[in-house]
Amino acid sequence: MPQQLLAKSRKYGELTLKQHLLDTEEAALLIFKERILLNWCRFFRVDDAAKFLTHLRVAALFHDIGKANGEFYAAVTGSRATQTLRHEWFSTLILHLPKVRTWLEPSRLDLEVITAAVLSHHLKASYQDWGKPRTQVKQVELYLDYPEVRDILRTIAEVAGVEGLPELPEKWVAEDNWWQQVYLEANKIGRQFSRGLKRDQHRNSLLLAVKAGVIAADSAASGLFRQGYSLQQWIDETLHRVSITPEEIETKILQPRYRQIEQKSGQPFQLKSFQKKALALSDRILLLSGCGTGKTIFGYKWEQSVLTRYSVGHIIFLYPTRGTATEGFKDYVSWAPESDASLLTGTAAYELMAMANNPDDALQGKDFTPEERLFALGFWGKRFFAATVDQFLSFLTHNYSSLCLLPVLTDAVVVIDEVHSFSRSMFDNLISFLQHFDLPVLCMTATLPRTRRLELERVGLQVFSTVRDQELEQVEKHPRYHVQTTDFGTANEQAVRAYHQGNRVLWVVNTVARCREIAAQLEDNLGVEVLTYHSRFRLQDRHKQHQATVNAFAYQQEQRQPAIAVTTQVCEMSLDLDADVLITELAPISALVQRFGRSNRHLSRGRDFLAQIFVYEPPKVLPYKTKELAQAREFLAAVSGTVSQWQLAEKLESYSLKERDADGRSSFVAGGYWATSEPFRDGNNYSVDALLDTDLDAVKKLVEQRQPYDGYVVPIPQQSALTQDRPDWLPRYLAIADHHHYCTRRGFGQ
Repeated sequence: MPQQLLAKSRKYGELTLKQHLLDTEEAALLIFKERILLNWCRFFRVDDAAKFLTHLRVAALFHDIGKANGEFYAAVTGSRATQTLRHEWFSTLILHLPKVRTWLEPSRLDLEVITAAVLSHHLKASYQDWGKPRTQVKQVELYLDYPEVRDILRTIAEVAGVEGLPELPEKWVAEDNWWQQVYLEANKIGRQFSRGLKRDQHRNSLLLAVKAGVIAADSAASGLFRQGYSLQQWIDETLHRVSITPEEIETKILQPRYRQIEQKSGQPFQLKSFQKKALALSDRILLLSGCGTGKTIFGYKWEQSVLTRYSVGHIIFLYPTRGTATEGFKDYVSWAPESDASLLTGTAAYELMAMANNPDDALQGKDFTPEERLFALGFWGKRFFAATVDQFLSFLTHNYSSLCLLPVLTDAVVVIDEVHSFSRSMFDNLISFLQHFDLPVLCMTATLPRTRRLELERVGLQVFSTVRDQELEQVEKHPRYHVQTTDFGTANEQAVRAYHQGNRVLWVVNTVARCREIAAQLEDNLGVEVLTYHSRFRLQDRHKQHQATVNAFAYQQEQRQPAIAVTTQVCEMSLDLDADVLITELAPISALVQRFGRSNRHLSRGRDFLAQIFVYEPPKVLPYKTKELAQAREFLAAVSGTVSQWQLAEKLESYSLKERDADGRSSFVAGGYWATSEPFRDGNNYSVDALLDTDLDAVKKLVEQRQPYDGYVVPIPQQSALTQDRPDWLPRYLAIADHHHYCTRRGFGQ
């Protein structure tokens, strides 16, 4: 029999179960107070903050009580045997014991809200699998009569306002009919509860707030114990900093960015009229504005306006890709002090390290990295974020780190860029987010199909289009492109001719294989380096290709140099490329419009110049669908000849395929009793992250030194992964790739 019940292994010191449960309750009270509590309740649409706190405290005190069992104690003291039941499953069964239910009944607490939060706090609770034995063990000893467990029950009684303590069993027995009835009753109640939530939004709001609150409090209590920090001091110094003011955005972000723009342009910076109008708009906006018009500055001006109505501690810009998030960070967020600014992507540690090695003025002498061992908690103290959309919104699919970031998100003003690029599942989750949670949100894009625009309007976004803006109307309606369809052979001839004439030629294809092939052919024909940019590079090499492509096609006042690059869809989003001639394979309409926007972007060759755009049929439909390309052909017929950005946007609305409407569901919103993690983006079985076999030794050293190794990771086709024996140290998510199929200039391919 153990002398003390432990909550964790002794790796970071001895933490008793009693202390961890009390710490989690304390963390809940320390996190959810003052501005954070008000914004949390507003976000979840909870009307009664006191009721939320009571339910959260009881759930926090109960959440790990199931760790009081013999198998868990063996696990934290060295055993590697699989536990028959997860500890939160035991906690849930305890909450369904008849004597526990009778004991708590006078409290008038919503016991299903509390139980669901306890069951779900590790996101390992599916209706099909939870509570079912995972081993052949017939019984597990329970330590529920230990004095420290009884002490926790007394604290629960005090919070809940009930008398006495329940008598609890000494063991769980797999084949015991009584325990089986407890499990069946729990499932029955869970099903009824989950179904009833569809008709009771107030109850669902309380449930979601408590479920997420338990995860935040538990992660804080656990993480801060590992680091030896004071709960109160750390939480007060991170979450409870003073609110952001409009003046803070002006001095820390905008003014430095204005000066940088002035240095590049040689002209005094002036806000455009549509950017000034951002100050008078409402709290939920969809901005439709052409490529290169200045949407990001509009976003910051809108945030300044919102801050006159909301008291928040964070500003968040969300982007669809790591590359666009990194660019947003470098251009804007990095001007803020290092203690305030953060880049948050899947490879942020590596990106920040690379920036530190090649700093610009905004990055000079700064270290933006959070405290690594605090994981998501390390970002609670940051104020300005450039992040991928997954990092903050994947809480909708029960992503743990995103749930841990909810105290930041609920205390924020949010801008979501490039919403046109969202896959159907991402857009469904965006609609669920906007429909069910109360937060100031600005969505931005250059173009958007009519069906998706209407979906956003139905969930409360007001459309603000710069087509109505007199200053930008001339720019957006000015003829900018000459579009024509052609064949591959003619396109190739046009590319060679245009380059020899001193033009910048951008060629966009739909697959990596054709990108590599066409680039190699052009290089042979021209006898000059042809840039290649796609997704299947090692990250360190992709950085180089990205920068070389951006530099070659950057807007310049001085003499323009000829350039030629072949890219895939990676060029479509937020890359400031300014081509004279654009060649592209046929693609879905929204993709074509974005590709067109990479040419004649700044009208830098005068108002009479037209970018020449050639569109040809790809040899294969994949990765798109036949009906998408059929609709794109009709669109091209309507825009062939001389065309403006405004005309492209107008025809996109007319010709885009109609989509089904989102139903507002997401796994978090509709989870009820249950919670299991799901992908946020549309998944596929085609790609896997890998290391080249020649990089294994270098990466092993980085793993041993706890250093980022993202620079060596390359996405490859799943069928290209080697089947050789894997070294023990290699992370499970990484495959191994043959270096013979890799080139630093062309990327991975066979």
